[in-house]
Amino acid sequence: MRISFSSYIAGILLATALFACKQKEEADKESAPEKNEMAGTPVTLTSPHMGTMTDAVELNAVSAFLLKSFVKANANGYLEISNAQIGKFVHKGEVLFVIKTKEAQSLGNTVNSVDSSLHFSGIISIKSPGTGYITQLNYRSGDYVMDGEALATITDTRSFVFLLDLPYELKPYVAENKNLQLHLPDGSVVQGELSDPLPTVDAASQTQSYIIRVNTQKQIPENLIAKVQLVRQVKTNTLSLPKEAVLANEVQTEFWIMRLKDSVTAVKIPVVKGLETSREVEILSPKLSITDKILLTGNYGLSDTAKVAVSAAH
Repeated sequence: MRISFSSYIAGILLATALFACKQKEEADKESAPEKNEMAGTPVTLTSPHMGTMTDAVELNAVSAFLLKSFVKANANGYLEISNAQIGKFVHKGEVLFVIKTKEAQSLGNTVNSVDSSLHFSGIISIKSPGTGYITQLNYRSGDYVMDGEALATITDTRSFVFLLDLPYELKPYVAENKNLQLHLPDGSVVQGELSDPLPTVDAASQTQSYIIRVNTQKQIPENLIAKVQLVRQVKTNTLSLPKEAVLANEVQTEFWIMRLKDSVTAVKIPVVKGLETSREVEILSPKLSITDKILLTGNYGLSDTAKVAVSAAH
């Protein structure tokens, strides 16, 4: 088989072109890290914020009824009627039980048959001593009860409060937190007034229970946990940064931020922290300006003078 001279030349040109393309790809790969290094670490920025900072601690308050009323039998006899149910809301004076005395049970019909004018029935109505919910029921219709026995227990709605378990070391802040907001699990907020503490401290947790009185028509069940913010300190007109912008060493003894020096360079600035909340940190020194550009993300592990590439502003 003969190969023409033109075909031979075309093969050589094709091989040369492929070799050149391969060399260009390898050169691009070698130069890519250098280009990335020149571009710098991707970061986002934020600026100091001037405003009010509040240092508060979140505590739990549990709903409770301080007073419970007992519905008691006032004679020996049988429960003819029971209008009580656990969880039922009853009003003061409402008839809950009807008792037929044991004398009426055995002699009532005989006495009435001898002299109908006596109207001897032996029926006694037991009324609710207060307004609230029935939380305990001890007897049902047909049961025999003794004089003085508790038939049911009613929570007194007038005694409804929240009990705040306050760590004893926070007692100095009570005077400045008389009016509180209680955040319920359903998202609603109830206004409360901090009142007197109970005269005991829990031996294990060293907390003292304070009474929070609420004025609400909302029906709140017992043992419901609400969140309460106890304010310890408030600062106005202070400079702060998001917590993500403030870096620290492993033992939390040194703190610093990375401030943008120019469009591509960030420098390390040691700082002294002040008030700290769950989201912000007060910067006491150095004096920052609200126009300063501080690294928010991408700042971890950067050297004192680092090349950065700003991708977005916070």
